[in-house]
Amino acid sequence: MMKKIGMSFIALTAITAFAFTTTNAKKDINYTIDTKSTTSTWLGKKVTGEHAGGITISKGNIISDGKTITGGTFEFDMNSITNTDVTDKEYSAKLIGHLKSEDFFSTEKNPTAKFEISKVTLKAGNDYEISGKLTIKGITNEITFPALIKMDAKTVVTVAKITVNRTKFDIKYGSATFFESVGNKAISDDFELNVNVVATAK
Repeated sequence: MMKKIGMSFIALTAITAFAFTTTNAKKDINYTIDTKSTTSTWLGKKVTGEHAGGITISKGNIISDGKTITGGTFEFDMNSITNTDVTDKEYSAKLIGHLKSEDFFSTEKNPTAKFEISKVTLKAGNDYEISGKLTIKGITNEITFPALIKMDAKTVVTVAKITVNRTKFDIKYGSATFFESVGNKAISDDFELNVNVVATAK
């Protein structure tokens, strides 16, 4: 009789513990990127000047445990590249065409680029450091960059300037690192992505 009571007590304790854990377990919050409110611009520099433009973040999400960001992905539409600094329409179109060509992003073969969050570290206040995997032209590299993040139960806003070394993604055109003869036509190995990502919980 005592054995049965003991087993029943153990079973009841296990069921109660399971029910308590299930009831109190917090589900991750999934925020979907609002592509209409999200913006992304690029800046590339060369010896004789610089060029700038935009690129669309076409889709993505951010995952939070309710306290901090734990994951997420951003996808860039590489065929959406625009130029904003050249006023001559013909030259601007030529520049965009060159950026989409095999010399640079090869957008016909690689229409999307992706960034996948692997770690977010709080520095102070709303200042964070984001680490993750950036894939361009099918090549993936780890990158880390500072970001300003504001988050509540409904919305996450992330503002960041991301410096990308293009040569790590086999984009070597005009790079003095690989072609010494380019002289004053050299293009910086680094380009900047300035993103303002707005994501909302469903």
